[in-house]
Amino acid sequence: MTFTPGQATVVTDEALLATYGRAFRKIGKTIALVPLSSAIHAGHIELIRAARSLLGAYTVVTFTGELDDTTRDIFTREKVDLVFNGPLETTVSVNTGLDHLENSEVIARDVARILAAANLTHATDLVMGEKDFELLVATQRAVSALRMEVKLHSVPTVRTPDGVALSLRNSRIDDASQDTALALSAALTAGAHAAEHGEEVVLETVRGILNAAGVEPTYLAIRDLAFGPAPQTGDARLLAAITLPAKQDSSTTEAQASVHLADNVGLPLGIGFKHIADDF
Repeated sequence: MTFTPGQATVVTDEALLATYGRAFRKIGKTIALVPLSSAIHAGHIELIRAARSLLGAYTVVTFTGELDDTTRDIFTREKVDLVFNGPLETTVSVNTGLDHLENSEVIARDVARILAAANLTHATDLVMGEKDFELLVATQRAVSALRMEVKLHSVPTVRTPDGVALSLRNSRIDDASQDTALALSAALTAGAHAAEHGEEVVLETVRGILNAAGVEPTYLAIRDLAFGPAPQTGDARLLAAITLPAKQDSSTTEAQASVHLADNVGLPLGIGFKHIADDF
């Protein structure tokens, strides 16, 4: 197969993917891996651009969805070097060691697949989004535990003008619940701005806004940056999720009847944004 940098060469075979990775490393190139899911939105494009910004790196994307002409054009336009569009299954069991908020089995499965992709591609760099902060931390823990020689780069969440975090799930929300979806990012933003008052006030602020919108959080928590208990003061992460009705049609199953939306923001807990400058 002919390889031309920046032309989104498609690979469907794991052995060929590994061959490319070895070849890139042999000529001294670094390899920036971007693990994607089944469709592309602006947040994923930002991940690709962050990978491309790593000087001297080849950008490799793993993509599990249908590689139609539109998606191919996006990868080519963004000058992706290599696209892996084959099955990436693994039987490896990953113990993340985290007190999970999201489904622990799904997180463990996704971490295993990311590690498998990193090994196959011989990646030197791994680019992931803060939107899935729990997965980001779990992956970093696994990379560190295995002493993998790959550097993890995090990219801030991409949001719509009204503050909603971009997600493939947004398009599945029932039209009548679209306004309710706005409450999640609004509540987290308000909670972050109450950071100087401590953990309980932050959580009360978020819960109050969600309740006013008529929705109970599926979970609501503050964690430190390693996903441990919230610190008394210092950098932390405020995380929440809500469940909303999904669009219905004759083919909708019970499992598809609702949409799980998760979001998170950083905050200087016990300090507050307006007091950060006092430390300098």
